[in-house]
Amino acid sequence: MVKPFVLRNKNDAAGARAIWTAVQQPGIKAVAVKSEGQQAVLALHRVRAQLVKFRTAQVNGLRALLAEYAEVMPQGRAGIRRDVPAALGRVAERLPAVVIDTLREQYARMGQLDEQVQQIEQRLQHWHRENEASRRLAEIPAVGVLGATAAVATLGDATVFKSGREFAAWLGLVPRQSGTGGTGAAAGHQQAR
Repeated sequence: MVKPFVLRNKNDAAGARAIWTAVQQPGIKAVAVKSEGQQAVLALHRVRAQLVKFRTAQVNGLRALLAEYAEVMPQGRAGIRRDVPAALGRVAERLPAVVIDTLREQYARMGQLDEQVQQIEQRLQHWHRENEASRRLAEIPAVGVLGATAAVATLGDATVFKSGREFAAWLGLVPRQSGTGGTGAAAGHQQAR
């Protein structure tokens, strides 16, 4: 956010000056401090995202290893879960046991990552049930528990936004809110005619 305001070399003094300059600009929206609960939910979302990334890498790695032995696996976790045991049985007849053991460990690790992601999602579900704002957001069509908990945890206090459009602009979903909305210079110009 302050990068455009850094004039020269990156150092602490230049960074502090850039922050000071940035907060002096009109249109900078202050966001309320998050509670420890909101920070905890954000941490859960970060850990979940990291685990999903690891799981995806694990699935792709296992698929690639099996492809080297002419066992083509479908994309997606469901297809891998369904087809890997049979594929391991087929390659076990022609490959050394150490390779088969390693492939089985990779497959088991995928299951462990699934369980860890599921545990975090259960924790998020529990927080969601206890948080009124998150429950209300989840009532919106196409907003689920993950989206609602992430929004509430990221937002802080929604009352700092004057409108839904201002919030959407803060999220980056619509262009920045900069219109006067019928007040200020634009309204004065219309009255002068």
